[in-house]
Amino acid sequence: MTRIMFVCHGNICRSPMAEFIMKKLVADKGLEDDFLIKSSATSSEEIYCGIGNPIYPPALAELKRNNIPVTEKRAVQLKSTDYDKYDMFICMDSNNLRNIKRIFPNDANNKIRPLLKNKDVADPWYYGNFDVTFSDIEKGCKALLESLI
Repeated sequence: MTRIMFVCHGNICRSPMAEFIMKKLVADKGLEDDFLIKSSATSSEEIYCGIGNPIYPPALAELKRNNIPVTEKRAVQLKSTDYDKYDMFICMDSNNLRNIKRIFPNDANNKIRPLLKNKDVADPWYYGNFDVTFSDIEKGCKALLESLI
């Protein structure tokens, strides 16, 4: 089983979008039993009193607009103990890469990598354009899945 953790800053926009897009791509190939796919945040900004916020409504709307099935999801923060539980940590941007290295200061197994090779996935929380973010994440997830199968 391949265990993937998608990571962004708050776990309410990009990383949950990646989680559910990848789950759909995996399901479309009949490979659900071969993958564990989750998402988390490098920060605790979207978590209050131990309860994470749900997916940001515009991100959820974009997933639904693209016929991506979504189950209930609340923001969770990545923990140092997660390193041994996953095979790869896929970050949405260079800030996430920098922050995840604070959580995992020693990436001895080279598990941390960006979703896109030559650019960041823009954070729609700041820029809007959830459609552009969806498109970039979908492209990155398709390439990732192809590299794994």
